[in-house]
Amino acid sequence: MSETARNRTGVAGMVDHTLLKPEASDADARALVAEARDLGVLAVCVSPSMLPMRSVDLGGLVIATVVGFPSGKHHSLVKGAEARLAVEQGADEIDMVIDVGAAVAGEYNAVLADILTVREAIGPGPVLKVILESATLSDDAIVATCRAAEQAGANFVKTSTGFHPAGGASVHAVRLMADTVGGRLGVKASGGIRTADAALAMIEAGATRLGLSGSRAVLDGLPDQS
Repeated sequence: MSETARNRTGVAGMVDHTLLKPEASDADARALVAEARDLGVLAVCVSPSMLPMRSVDLGGLVIATVVGFPSGKHHSLVKGAEARLAVEQGADEIDMVIDVGAAVAGEYNAVLADILTVREAIGPGPVLKVILESATLSDDAIVATCRAAEQAGANFVKTSTGFHPAGGASVHAVRLMADTVGGRLGVKASGGIRTADAALAMIEAGATRLGLSGSRAVLDGLPDQS
């Protein structure tokens, strides 16, 4: 891990500041953006119904949204349509949930087709992150799903939605994902990262992006400079 990645500014530049609670309101979304700008993070990640975000000054923030969230059990064509609409409404990045059951069953061609449908729906420009729900998968399934995501043209693989009872990100899963994609794709660690030490452990394991809902608490635990 570089020294830059250990300090507050470096880590903030890797953060998707996230608001995906079902009860979140437009006022909550505005507060999220204001806090994101104050913290100096890279992006905000919101539910697709919160797009377009025309009533707030984004100040250069990247806008991410989720697709097929949180179960992944949506028809691939529905995921594609949802992703295309989100991009039309201002999303720069799409975090899609795979059909986790297909991955658990070893049906990796189905996983590949699911991801390809979304990639083709949004075109090559927007960033596509693929949520594996890694806590539910064996190591072999994590590796195979990462390979399918790469083959389908994804830009990132991502651990978790943060909503699955099996758990969120783990150092082991992040390291395995990073080793599999070998720097060709980014790795987003998300789900249950609540402290600076946890965030640094994920970065040390190979995470290049962090999904955080409690970004301030994490960043406040880091030094301003290394």
